[in-house]
Amino acid sequence: MKISNPLFLSLTTMNFFQSIIFPFLYNNKAKQLGMWLIWLWGFILIGISFYATQLMPLPFSFKGQILLDGPTITIFTAPRPFVGSIGERQALAVRSWLGLSPDITVVLFSQQPSVFSFAELFSPRVSVDPNIDFTFLGTPFFHSIVARSKASSSDVSIVIDPDTILLPDFIQTMKHAHKLDHDWLLFSSSKSVSHFPFHLDADGKHWLQDDGSRVKTRKDFVSQDWKWNLCDGKMLIAWNNGDLPLHKGVLPPFLYGKGLHNRWLINEALLSDFRFVFDASWSISNLNLNDLDQDFNRTSEDFLGLATGKRFWEVTGNSNLAMLYGSLYFHEQNFSNIFRLFQCGGDYLFVNSAKMVVYPLRYKGSLSLRKQVMSKSTREKKTLECVDTIRSTKGANDCSVEDYWTVSTPISLPLSLDILLSLRADKNKTVVLAVVGYSYKEMLMSWVCRLNHLQISNFLVCALDDNIYDFSILQGLPVFKYANLETKISFDNCHFGTECFQKVTKVKSRIVLQILKLGYNVLMSDVDIYWFKNPLPLLSSFGPAVLVAQSDEYKLTGPINLPRRLNSGFYYAYSDVTTIAALEKVVKHAANSNLSEQPSFYDTLCGEGGYNRIDDSRCLEPQTNVTVQFLDRDLFPNGAYKDLWQESNVKEACLMKGCFIIHNNWISGRRKKLERQVPSGLWEYDMSTRMCLQTWHKTKVVYF
Repeated sequence: MKISNPLFLSLTTMNFFQSIIFPFLYNNKAKQLGMWLIWLWGFILIGISFYATQLMPLPFSFKGQILLDGPTITIFTAPRPFVGSIGERQALAVRSWLGLSPDITVVLFSQQPSVFSFAELFSPRVSVDPNIDFTFLGTPFFHSIVARSKASSSDVSIVIDPDTILLPDFIQTMKHAHKLDHDWLLFSSSKSVSHFPFHLDADGKHWLQDDGSRVKTRKDFVSQDWKWNLCDGKMLIAWNNGDLPLHKGVLPPFLYGKGLHNRWLINEALLSDFRFVFDASWSISNLNLNDLDQDFNRTSEDFLGLATGKRFWEVTGNSNLAMLYGSLYFHEQNFSNIFRLFQCGGDYLFVNSAKMVVYPLRYKGSLSLRKQVMSKSTREKKTLECVDTIRSTKGANDCSVEDYWTVSTPISLPLSLDILLSLRADKNKTVVLAVVGYSYKEMLMSWVCRLNHLQISNFLVCALDDNIYDFSILQGLPVFKYANLETKISFDNCHFGTECFQKVTKVKSRIVLQILKLGYNVLMSDVDIYWFKNPLPLLSSFGPAVLVAQSDEYKLTGPINLPRRLNSGFYYAYSDVTTIAALEKVVKHAANSNLSEQPSFYDTLCGEGGYNRIDDSRCLEPQTNVTVQFLDRDLFPNGAYKDLWQESNVKEACLMKGCFIIHNNWISGRRKKLERQVPSGLWEYDMSTRMCLQTWHKTKVVYF
């Protein structure tokens, strides 16, 4: 007979022990034998117990995993610095998250020292990740936040506003949602709180009222007269880390916290129909500690927003992106038809209040759940009351993108060159300058990403056309426009030797001269240059009145400062009277030349034919007394030196030489440059997602 009932096994064992073993022990003559039987039966009992546990039902299984206490959850957010009242609100919010469950960890996206200091207090459950994309003013990119969150190894990822408090019903909802047998995405709109009369105890586990008494029930919180915050983007978004994408297509480079990105993501997820998307606003209590003085205000005197964070162009950029990509503006989802998860009479139910359809939360089978029949039973009457409560609440279906801009608004960075220089220059008043047109936008971004990885932040971008200017603003770059260019920048035909190339290169020296006259040192760098490490300490060590430049000589032996071998795509100039005078001569010479500016550098400073050369690596311009120092090619190789670009591992070959940079020149045409640089591994940007490549970012690089 097959015994399959664990309870039957246990009862049988106990009856046998009481009826046979215990009476046997009372016989003094058999005590010794009885003790051996007890030991023997103990081992038998252990074996039976182990067998019985194997027959008992296992904890709920989901996609092959055993769920014990609940899913592992990582909460991602991008806080402001932890200082003042803002820091206090954010600290309370994070502590509310951690107190919900030991299975919750928090990742803070920031580059601010105060955020790192705060995270250390709660390590290892709270960590800081600076390796996402930020604008030059420190605003994080939403698409980078989502990509990093999707790369998490936890069961559930949450993206939430940094000063949003979560109450205990959050963890229960997550446990139930995680049991769904289909990939899902949920969102929960916040309730706006101007005064929150509760605080956490020292352990962060219990809520206390202002008088110190413990909050006992959820009703103590939700009974407060708090306003729904459904339309301004303050919400929690969560998804299980399953196999399906969140939506079709690519998430645009929205700026986090600047409007529309949450609603854009939800709208696209609904239309894509990859995941089950539902509104959990009625089952998750999340309270946003609002800060009225931080609200966006177009009439603010601080129009630039550098002090208050009210930056007009960032909101405009998000609005334009929402119009250009996806269907938010043209096919806005009717949010009244979204299924909403709510708790009613102790049960979790899905309801579509527009269609009066209610489904129980099922964990097995498909999402095509059977419709409940509405009867007059007590339970169904209670359910109808809950549905009516939701129907009476004005929700996300009342939101409209018209709250922002309904027509594309020109985007402009209202920061002059003077302001950008003051914001970006390092402590030595030095900036790194790139001058670029739209045809080289991919290389610009790879160059920017590399500098960001090297933690070099003192760079500026000069835009040669409107397209690259708009692109740079949306990518969060410190950009200014050169307004006097009298030529169009061809996408593929503005390479070495063309008339377009000649006119573009002459802009570079004029911009450098302008910045030098404003009192800033300049490292001019073409964007087809890959940086292995920061060259600024070495370049600045040559001192004033020395213009330090890359050599374009390709021969392995002999002088490196032969005629017209000065590469004007990489040079360092001090802001001193002597260097400014020398560069003025270069600009004047180039203006009267039919060639590019590069020959003008050499002919002016080293003399035509090189008659100002003083040795094999230097020249001395006699009128201004400026020295031109040509850089060691092993450290600063050009594109033809030692055929480094033909090496099987270009990066390794350069690192062995101790290279600071390598120039992707001595090759004509944008496409050929890309075909050489991208496969080499010296590439830092994915054009398809508009994100810098990170260690966690696994994607196919698209560059054409």
